Amino acid sequence: MLHHFHHCAALLCAVALAVFIGCNPAQSPTNAGKPQKTAELLGMLPESCNTPDGMTLMPDESIIVSIPNFNDQKQAPLLAKIGKDNRIKEFFELPKNPDTGRMGPMGIRVAPSGDLYLADNQLFHGKDGKNLFGKSRVTRIVMKDGKPAEVIPVATGMNVANGIAIYDGYVYVTETILVPDSKPLLSGVFRFNLDDKNVELKQPLKDDPHLLFTLETQGKTGFGADGICFDGKGNLYVSDFTDAVIYRVVLDKDGKVTEKKPFAKADFMKSCDGMDYDPKTDKIYSADLVGNGVNAIDMQGKVQRLAEDPVNDGAGGKLRAPCEVLVRGGTIVVANMDFPVPGAVIQKYSQPATISVIKLE
Repeated sequence: MLHHFHHCAALLCAVALAVFIGCNPAQSPTNAGKPQKTAELLGMLPESCNTPDGMTLMPDESIIVSIPNFNDQKQAPLLAKIGKDNRIKEFFELPKNPDTGRMGPMGIRVAPSGDLYLADNQLFHGKDGKNLFGKSRVTRIVMKDGKPAEVIPVATGMNVANGIAIYDGYVYVTETILVPDSKPLLSGVFRFNLDDKNVELKQPLKDDPHLLFTLETQGKTGFGADGICFDGKGNLYVSDFTDAVIYRVVLDKDGKVTEKKPFAKADFMKSCDGMDYDPKTDKIYSADLVGNGVNAIDMQGKVQRLAEDPVNDGAGGKLRAPCEVLVRGGTIVVANMDFPVPGAVIQKYSQPATISVIKLE
């Protein structure tokens, strides 16, 4: 009887431990912070481009890059194109945001229709970002014969529209500062139908029905939900930039959240910016702008430092405040935002702006 009691007690402890571990990000191996690869130069952007940001892979394996040009706003925001041959050229000079006179293109994704969905982020356009809250938006760039034909507002009234993902008929957008000056900082994710247009979001934003869920950020940098992607099973992943945590979100068939919990975190991961999922390796790749690196995360939430560079001038394709990653074939293409934020390795932007590549094979 005593033996049976000890056996049951041990079993209960094991179950309790399993439940506890399941609520926390997986622990990465002790040597996981050692970079496994080296970033190389894919190409230099045209002189008209000083701040690359979001990227999307087109059906022909070319890449469209959003260029907000936050570092030097004398240059107009635009989209650039990286050809399959890696030649980079200007693609589309963006029309003005009617509220501010200038677009701030960041997250971008191509839809099954071929149209581009673009986050227009206005946070960095004023000396005081607060006066531009409510001016960010989501837009759709209608494509005809491979060229932009029209820009249509999908939703207006966001504060800091940032990352974009498209899945199963919907566009998902990270709102990096849902409630300004909130402590902890409240951010979140909005969801819109791909056919939506001219949606005016309810104010305050936290009460709008398009808001799917929220995140709380404890750190002081002031940026919450940022990168966003789906895995091969339809699970949603969202990165918290400041707290350097990736969350895993499970949605039911109606798009309602059934589970949301921390999925990946590591001491060497100093921030979590843009992300992309690779079905071939079954891993998520994430840009670490603050730590000047790129991370690989497996489906158990274990993080491995893929590449990292110290302070540098960008020569040879070294990482310079990477903000976005994109899987193309057996490579990870990296946009170097080169934009200084508090505590980051890179504290001063330099020209020319570059796109790096990390070869996985």
